[in-house]
Amino acid sequence: MKLHLLRYFAVLAEELHFGRAAERLSITQPPLSSGIKALEDELGVKLFERTSKHVALTPAGHAYLAEVRVVLDRVGRAGETARAVAAGLRGRLDIGFTGSMVYRDMPRIVRAFGQQAPGIEVRLCEMSSSEQIEALLRRQLHAGFVNLGAVPPRLASLPLAADYLVCCLPEGHALAHAPSVALRALAQESFVMFARDVAPANHDNVIALFHRAGIHPHTRHAARQWLTVVSLVALGMGVALVPASLAQAGVQGVRFVPIAGLRHPTVGVLAWHEEADAPALQAFLEVARGGGGPP
Repeated sequence: MKLHLLRYFAVLAEELHFGRAAERLSITQPPLSSGIKALEDELGVKLFERTSKHVALTPAGHAYLAEVRVVLDRVGRAGETARAVAAGLRGRLDIGFTGSMVYRDMPRIVRAFGQQAPGIEVRLCEMSSSEQIEALLRRQLHAGFVNLGAVPPRLASLPLAADYLVCCLPEGHALAHAPSVALRALAQESFVMFARDVAPANHDNVIALFHRAGIHPHTRHAARQWLTVVSLVALGMGVALVPASLAQAGVQGVRFVPIAGLRHPTVGVLAWHEEADAPALQAFLEVARGGGGPP
């Protein structure tokens, strides 16, 4: 059944006059008449009672009109949906993130994008950096907030706002209330480290800082999330170097103290597949490039 015949029928059912209906449809009366006859022949029912002076819907026509209006409305909405998706105004994005990104750019960018494109559903999936990279390469995520400084081939990335490593000390530590701490003052401490197999860049970033200070840290515990690192420090399991943004987590029993004479950046990027062409993703990246809106 041709869609234009349904439109012919719906307009004629509203006008109940072939001349006015043809004018609304921007056609002449003969194709309208032949279209209605073709529709009735296909259905095997009479939709209109018509004479030279009178046009009226039959009972079958009344029933058919209710269904045709639903079909035409759905067709119209389908077109609007397709155009909205193509314009990046509708759809869904699957975005990965590591736990620490909750305290960095991620919430601000997602909120700003939600205000700009309310028709796009953003689904957040917490994953390790390595898991996100694998998912991005397999096109299982549209984008991911990862703790990396550089991404592998086939992926593109956007640097996140700067964050810096600080000393995380138990609240009762002798240096917990100092204005800053020299790394050499922690040379004899036991450290809680980020597990290297989860995010090598995080681990190596901290180790590089120790080596630069001439320290060979005694690693007592390894954790797979930054918040776990902080929690272990709060329990007196050691000290750690962590991103300063983790202070926003409000973990009790720890103090975040700047490293004396040093602002060492932590790694973090928004990554996506360089061949991704989803309009919604491009809109998301535009928001991220703009800084994610007001803080």
